[in-house]
Amino acid sequence: MLRITINSVLSSLVGCTALFLNCSIAHSAETLTTAEIHTRTLAASCAACHGTNGNSHSTTPVLANLDATHFIAQMQAFKNNSRSSTVMHHHAAGLNNNEIEQLAHYFSQQKRITSPALQPQVLETIHE
Repeated sequence: MLRITINSVLSSLVGCTALFLNCSIAHSAETLTTAEIHTRTLAASCAACHGTNGNSHSTTPVLANLDATHFIAQMQAFKNNSRSSTVMHHHAAGLNNNEIEQLAHYFSQQKRITSPALQPQVLETIHE
């Protein structure tokens, strides 16, 4: 019997995202430090909900071009449970203060891309 859990799916998604990100880094012309690679790998796990480079296309908050101080304050609030959330307190608890600062800097440097608003669709029903 095949048993799939949400954690196994999320772990696979994060792993695939990190692998893709690391492959693109390896083929990039820029030279990155180990710390920069680590930060981009952490950011890749954020992409599952917050979009590539922090540009969410859903109701999840956009992280791209977010003020670093605000990002740090929000992550610390998740980490110490003074801000409620469904999953962010788990993610924040897994990060040390240096990683939170690195992510804050990384996302503050990303270009914010505004998604076009989705237009409601009208479906015509035909019953024969």
